[in-house]
Amino acid sequence: MLAEKLISLLYSTGFVTVSLKQLIMILIAIILIYLAIKKQYEPLLLIPIGFGMLLANIPLTHLMEPGGLLYYLYQGVKTGIYPPLIFMGVGALTDFGPLIANPRSILLGAAAQVGIFITFLGAVFLGFSLPEAASIGIIGGADGPTAIFLTSKLAPHLLAQIAVAAYSYMALVPIIQPPIMRLLTTEEERKIKMEQLRPVSRKEKIVFAIMIAVVGIFLLPSSGALLGSLMFGNLLRESGVVDRLAKTAQNELINIITIFLGLTVGATASAETFLSLNTIKIIILGLVAFAVGTACGVLFGKLMKVLTKGKINPLIGAAGVSAVPMAARVVQKEGQKANPGNFLLMHAMGPNVAGVIGSAIAAGSLLALLG
Repeated sequence: MLAEKLISLLYSTGFVTVSLKQLIMILIAIILIYLAIKKQYEPLLLIPIGFGMLLANIPLTHLMEPGGLLYYLYQGVKTGIYPPLIFMGVGALTDFGPLIANPRSILLGAAAQVGIFITFLGAVFLGFSLPEAASIGIIGGADGPTAIFLTSKLAPHLLAQIAVAAYSYMALVPIIQPPIMRLLTTEEERKIKMEQLRPVSRKEKIVFAIMIAVVGIFLLPSSGALLGSLMFGNLLRESGVVDRLAKTAQNELINIITIFLGLTVGATASAETFLSLNTIKIIILGLVAFAVGTACGVLFGKLMKVLTKGKINPLIGAAGVSAVPMAARVVQKEGQKANPGNFLLMHAMGPNVAGVIGSAIAAGSLLALLG
């Protein structure tokens, strides 16, 4: 009798039922956690995603089944609640002053979104459905919450692959972007100094937040959740009268949602769904989307340099992807390599925050067409 109970206990453990694919996924999860800790690649998200992936691939936990902890937390992803709340925090953290001071920056942010639509066409060519292709293409915006939001609406079965690809490439911005920037610009172009931006008043920032919300959502109602949350968060910041709310959005709210979002997105990466040929295709297409977006931003920056008779440094176009503020920091670093006296950070922040708005509008457009 005791022997039977011991055997029954043994078979109730995950060690007996674990598969090779699950072990591979556990190894991948550990690698993501390692990269987040050792290399500091997007640790705020790769640690929760990696640990969620680890939990999801330990047999018999039932965490993602009805009644399981992660199942209930996942409803915030499934219903599209978490990404807009992340956007609210991003808005509260972001200074739109550089964009307001140089409105032309919004064109660079728009140009960098071209990678989304080119990759969309490439994904359709490779056999993905239109909703799946749209979800893959949005990786090119370099905006994890937007990618998760659109995928949860159009192709939830691809959520794990797209989330891991999106956040991995966001983490690799300092590695992926510089070779593209150097390839498409000359040393003389990288040396160009830009004039100091004019000061922007608080009144202008408040009007900007309200105006973008009203005009953007009127034009594209499907972008309301993302764009509205982004601008509401920014209004909290710029109003100057609700510091408690602004600080909550910047800290407690965005941190809590980041934990829930990362854990549950990682937990969707079960061995059965993640280890497939489609995952490899998505990772490759995501890289293409990000590279094309960066290249389009730089090329449009070169065009603006010509039109302004050398007043624009083309490097700032690379910041048009919405990896805030990492892409802007990469532009600053590359500019100073060419000219130690070059200070491009604030100039690059204009296209950078324009890219955040652009990715939300791109997602809204795709959702309106395919949702």
